[in-house]
Amino acid sequence: MKSGYDVVIRPIITELSMDEVANKKYTFKVAVDANKTEVKHAIEDIFDVEVAKVNIMNVNGKLKRMGRNVGRTASYKKAIVTLTENSKEIEIFQGL
Repeated sequence: MKSGYDVVIRPIITELSMDEVANKKYTFKVAVDANKTEVKHAIEDIFDVEVAKVNIMNVNGKLKRMGRNVGRTASYKKAIVTLTENSKEIEIFQGL
């Protein structure tokens, strides 16, 4: 059994994800083999909040060039977590 810190890798801080914080939607980079249930339990354990819904998407790595060499950045999995109406907010996003 994985702990919550093995499932949730880091928050994703972008302009679009910061706009969704007002709607109680938070974006995280998660483990590639994690499913919605594991993400829900991990977020609830780590931040002590109530999760209403979890949306997960796979993000493909981008093609990068360095001179004549071609490579890809790493692919990852992204989760958008929606909290319930009466849940408290996640503090790490409040100071930004």
